[in-house]
Amino acid sequence: MTATLQPLLAPRSIAVIGASDNIHKIGGRPIHYMNTHGYAGTLYPVNPQRDTIQGLPAYATLDALPEVPQLAIIIVAGDAAVQAVHDCARLGVAAAIVIASGFGEAGAAGRRQQEEMVRSARASSLRLVGPNSQGLANFGSGAIASFSTMFIEVPPQDGPVAVVSQSGGVAAMVYGLLRAQGLGVRHMHATGNQADITVSELALAVAHDPDVKLILLYLESLSDPHVLAEAARVARARNVPVVAVKAGRSQDGQRAAASHTGAIANEDRAVDAFLARHGIWRVDDAHALARCAPLYLRDWQASGRRLVVVSNSGASCVMAADAAQTFGLSLAPLSDTTQAALAERLPGFAATANPVDVTAALLTNSALFGEVLPVVAQDSSADLFLLDIPVSGMGYDVPRFARDAAAFADSAGKPIAVAVWQPPVAEAFRQADVPTYANAAEALAAFAQLVSHQQRLGQIAAEGEPSVPAAPALQACASPGATLSEAASLARLVAAGMPVVEHYLCQDVDAAVAAWRRIGAPVAVKASSPQVPHKSEHGLVALHCNDPEAVASAFTAQTRTLQAMGASCEGIVVARMSRGQRECMIGAHWDPVFGAVLVIGDGGKYVEVLRDTAVLLAPCRQADVERALSGLRIAPLLRGVRNEPAVDSGALCRLAVQVGDLIHDAGGTIRAIDLNPVMAGPDGVVVVDALIEVRKTARD
Repeated sequence: MTATLQPLLAPRSIAVIGASDNIHKIGGRPIHYMNTHGYAGTLYPVNPQRDTIQGLPAYATLDALPEVPQLAIIIVAGDAAVQAVHDCARLGVAAAIVIASGFGEAGAAGRRQQEEMVRSARASSLRLVGPNSQGLANFGSGAIASFSTMFIEVPPQDGPVAVVSQSGGVAAMVYGLLRAQGLGVRHMHATGNQADITVSELALAVAHDPDVKLILLYLESLSDPHVLAEAARVARARNVPVVAVKAGRSQDGQRAAASHTGAIANEDRAVDAFLARHGIWRVDDAHALARCAPLYLRDWQASGRRLVVVSNSGASCVMAADAAQTFGLSLAPLSDTTQAALAERLPGFAATANPVDVTAALLTNSALFGEVLPVVAQDSSADLFLLDIPVSGMGYDVPRFARDAAAFADSAGKPIAVAVWQPPVAEAFRQADVPTYANAAEALAAFAQLVSHQQRLGQIAAEGEPSVPAAPALQACASPGATLSEAASLARLVAAGMPVVEHYLCQDVDAAVAAWRRIGAPVAVKASSPQVPHKSEHGLVALHCNDPEAVASAFTAQTRTLQAMGASCEGIVVARMSRGQRECMIGAHWDPVFGAVLVIGDGGKYVEVLRDTAVLLAPCRQADVERALSGLRIAPLLRGVRNEPAVDSGALCRLAVQVGDLIHDAGGTIRAIDLNPVMAGPDGVVVVDALIEVRKTARD
């Protein structure tokens, strides 16, 4: 797959269809950029109105070129763009970037034109980027097939970061934020409507680039998770972090994405589960994409979340301590030995406990940071270091501060960041290659991300490669579904070896009473009909039936209710009234993109209101479920409070794994499973109610 993208990333020759002599027009910028920034291949401007463009011979048509170019940049619009794709396909061009907009993102007519482009391209193995793309830029090869104005605002510098985005605007923004931090960028690619080539494919391509050390992604849709999973695997093998924004969390965001790039919304919590499973760290916006880059690129491995704060302001020490707790970091308890060593170097009125306040003495003794940092670095409890400088500038030896911080960063091997809001002071630290932030909150957020991301990658390395669903199987649930009755649903679970409440499907009153006698009082009596999945709302559930008369009465009433509704009746379920310490739920459904999606959490009748659940992708391991369960609000209750025994969480997690395996192995023939409630207690779990939806067949 990556080989087919080489004509996009390092083409030997490029045709620009709709080329312009004006470097400020879309048709002129790519030629100007490549002439300026060292593209070594051959450029062919295509424009029937000109003989030369930007000093290069121009050609009237693609057919007039002296050779078939590897890459074509299509800047002409509408039908002309569609014709240009046809021409590229006919001549055997390997790849094309369609800059023009007004296609899949613009309504039915545009979608038809886009589909025509794709059909033509696929018939000849032509790979397409776009339409509605800002273009691709590889600053390593000089192939800047993009019209972004950002390369004029902020000159390119080759570096270790790759930015791949559906949105050209976001790609340019992240590029600008990285360059403002003094970081170089190797790749900046924008896929637009993704009619063919996706962010996932380009992520896989840049993951193979040996000079890339960090990959930043922006997605509005995700149609090929198997490709992105492979990109993440390649990146993990090379120790390259991948950070992503997946936009469209809200319904409004999903609608906006659809009008922006023609994106199809993915279920957001399934996206979370997928990204976490493959070690891709999810952030909320473009600023967050760039924020942690200076820390990632230092190759620091944080051993924990214990923080040391050093500042020349007592107030900043207090606020940094508060903020650390917000981000899940704790202040490292410095040893007596460390504090004694600090006391030898600091004024008598300085604070030697953590946070370390060097006080305003820094103004007269510029060596204090350089003396304090190596001391705290030796403390075994210290993992992270924040240098918080709210006041500096005139009268302070800022270059000395920056040199001392840089020396510490090089020698300690532990993450350090500087929080400083004054631009000239911040620039001194950036020039010294010290990660620098405008305030302590930003620095601590970056620390928290670094530590959490590395911990997740460590878990994946320890537990083995996560599974990835095969792409062709994911469309298996496209047909309508049919709901099984409760009795049939419970039977499927029993066959799979799951712990199901004792129950009997009864066809007459005598059988129901006999079931009551076998089970013992009390029992629940519930109608079983595939046409009425939600029984309580129709009076089709009777609880605490303690005698034969109650059982018989419920049986008769429910049978009559189903008849009045015109619903079929498979019988009446008589089940043991099961008690548990906690009502939980386990659900699963088959997603057309991600395959088997598993949900576990708090259950009962308020499940849709309280929404205390976790989402995973199946198949999964018990350890995965236990980790997800531990992050829920009910986690302390499951462990036992107020002298209550702990719930058998292991049994609950094993059941969840079974449910995930069942729907995964069914390969889309089971559309959904809903177990609610699952009664959980200290001695195990039992499924009390179940509902399974299957894919309809031609016989249904």
